[in-house]
Amino acid sequence: MIINHNIAALNTSRSLNAASGAQSKSMEKLSSGLRINRAGDDAAGLAISEKMRGQIRGLDQASRNAQDGISLIQTAEGALNETHDILQRMRELSVQSGNDTNTSDDRAQLQKEVDELAKEITRISNTTEFNTKKLLDGQGASAMTFQIGANSDQTMTLSIKAMDAATLGVGDTTAAAATGTTAATAAGGLDISSTATVATGAISKIDEAIKKVSDERSKLGANQNRLEHTINNLGASSENLTAAESRVRDVDMASEMVKQTKNSILSQAAQAMLSQANQQPQGVLQLLR
Repeated sequence: MIINHNIAALNTSRSLNAASGAQSKSMEKLSSGLRINRAGDDAAGLAISEKMRGQIRGLDQASRNAQDGISLIQTAEGALNETHDILQRMRELSVQSGNDTNTSDDRAQLQKEVDELAKEITRISNTTEFNTKKLLDGQGASAMTFQIGANSDQTMTLSIKAMDAATLGVGDTTAAAATGTTAATAAGGLDISSTATVATGAISKIDEAIKKVSDERSKLGANQNRLEHTINNLGASSENLTAAESRVRDVDMASEMVKQTKNSILSQAAQAMLSQANQQPQGVLQLLR
């Protein structure tokens, strides 16, 4: 029996420290819900998890980008819907003016409405904007880029042509510098007041303008459908990647609770044994009596 070194107490103390440390880690994991709270818990797992987190946040932001893109498209498409309605009214007036039951004064009144409608088409083109960005005045003819993925090369582009009256070929006759309907027509204006034949000829111009607007709306609709599918795919990708990241980083609560309970019992047992081990050297006193 020796008294300078209590080997039993030292061994018991080491076991107590190990059990207490393991218990502390289990409590940290249970309280945070994470298996990896610091790099030391799992260095490789932490690196993988952080990469996944970057992708997940990128996918979520890309989804919001796509939603903003849809909002932009809907803004432009709504304006073009109104342009379509105006063109249909202009066509109706042209058909009416093409009837020889009208007098020149009648056609002049019809021309005034057509001129105002053409001004409204141009106004819509010049003022339609999304987040202060003009959409229908020709600025959008250069491709707009939407970031619809988590990585740098995952983009889509969209261009919107100018949709003003002059570009559509139905410009206001009063916009011409020269006087007279003939000069205005040469400048690209829409004349329905000269004669019935001229008014009838305006119908084909308006039909062409309607076709241009229809083509642009069809393109916008196709891009909107694409973005809607993109959002669905981004949501599924984010969900799957989140589940994968959870398997790497999150703690299994049931399993960790078992470990915590085991370490708690071991810690309590080690404390009791350490108390007994510290009392062993006192047996020497019995020999000295």
